[in-house]
Amino acid sequence: MDSLRFIHPQLLWLLLLLPLLALLRGKRGPAPALIFSSTAIARAIADKQKAIPGRFLGFLRLTAIGLIILAIAGPQWGNTTTEVEASGIDILLAVDISGSMEAMDFTLKGRTATRLDVVKSVVAKFIQDRPNDRIGLVAFAGRPYMVSPLTLDHDWLQLRLDSLKTGIIEDGTAIGSAIASGVNRLRDRTAKSRILILLTDGMNNAGKVPPLTAAEAAETLGIKIYTIGAGTRGTAPMPVTDQFGIKRLIRVKVDIDEDTLSKVAQMTGAKYFRATGTRSLEKIYKEINAMEATTRTIKHFSRYRELFSWLIFSALGLLAIELFVSRRQLP
Repeated sequence: MDSLRFIHPQLLWLLLLLPLLALLRGKRGPAPALIFSSTAIARAIADKQKAIPGRFLGFLRLTAIGLIILAIAGPQWGNTTTEVEASGIDILLAVDISGSMEAMDFTLKGRTATRLDVVKSVVAKFIQDRPNDRIGLVAFAGRPYMVSPLTLDHDWLQLRLDSLKTGIIEDGTAIGSAIASGVNRLRDRTAKSRILILLTDGMNNAGKVPPLTAAEAAETLGIKIYTIGAGTRGTAPMPVTDQFGIKRLIRVKVDIDEDTLSKVAQMTGAKYFRATGTRSLEKIYKEINAMEATTRTIKHFSRYRELFSWLIFSALGLLAIELFVSRRQLP
């Protein structure tokens, strides 16, 4: 947005002298245009030409002085544009949306919540904390699908993240295919660092690509893969609907292939994490955020137009009008 600024704003205090000058002039009274030796002569001239009050001429003079003060204060009209350079890191988030992500072994705002709801909340905070990174989102169950390409438009990315839910694609856990999809999206990127963060709560039981094969491709391309196993240990409560349409919770076994997830991370120079609750999941994303720290470069561009000449010429114009009018009053 365009705005007005002054190079020497302290000089604007001189404008406070204008009311004082007007007050002093008012006490003296308006200066007569002419002094006549006879009232008869004055009446005769008034019939031909009406004298302009000295008060008006004083107004012109004070306005001109005000414009001169504004001019020497260095007024400029324009704007300052701020550009933030991206950090050069591309991050692709791969989130499991298989049916088991409905397990309610996590909490959100003090209440029991599904794994997916908590993951969405924590990932949203992760995105918010990295405003300068290009971030994309892949969801997977029986197969992967691209939710959002790599983008700096994090508002759009947050909307796409909010739309995630289970059941929108065939069920299963295609970890290898999800890694392959992420690697394919990152392989041609020219960023100085390319990262895939994969979260799952199960074992690879779908897709045609083995996880370690996909990890080998990532290693060759220099792509890091952080892996996260989400879910409590032992069993977890899972909501189900029986034949009468009644929802209830049953206990299901939590089975995460930690060995494979750990190998995937190690092969690519990253790290495997286990999240058994909301706090541990938050801590994991914070740790990844710190491990992949970025620098922020800000550039400011100013485009301002000088108003000095406009104000000075306006002031000179008013003074010229004052001089012309005062001379016109002479017989």
